[in-house]
Amino acid sequence: MAIYKKTWLQNMQDKEGVPKILELKKSFPCFNALAKMGAKENDTVVLVNPRDVEQIMKKIPYGSLITLKEICQALARRFNADYCCTLTAGIFTMTAANACQEQKGQGIDNHNPYWRTLKIGGFLNPKYPGRQENHKSLLEKEGFKVIPKGKDYRVEDFEKYLADVSELQ
Repeated sequence: MAIYKKTWLQNMQDKEGVPKILELKKSFPCFNALAKMGAKENDTVVLVNPRDVEQIMKKIPYGSLITLKEICQALARRFNADYCCTLTAGIFTMTAANACQEQKGQGIDNHNPYWRTLKIGGFLNPKYPGRQENHKSLLEKEGFKVIPKGKDYRVEDFEKYLADVSELQ
């Protein structure tokens, strides 16, 4: 029996019933991450589609950066929720980056500068195409200084380059 694996582009498709706003529970996989941001049980949290995340990623101009935290803040505002699920949004940044590379391999440019999207804390994403080494190279080509932090990499002073979140909804 053949196993069918979805392509990255197929994973970018909207899911039925999403976006969905839920009351945050301690049992949610994203609870601890959201609690670090100040969330409390019963706050509203939005689950979004991959295209919602990609739409914000595509808006980051040359010379600017964004982290998952700012993406989630923009999405929460857009959907009138207190927070956005960082777990699904984080997965969707990786999905959008890989879908972009998949399209590039087909000769299509979807204009997603995914490398300008960092993990929380300014860290590079090891799940982007080409892993951290490629992410580092793309950022350095744009003039960002990438420094080692343990086994990971981080953009030095990334906060100075954050895009204006209010314009990203």
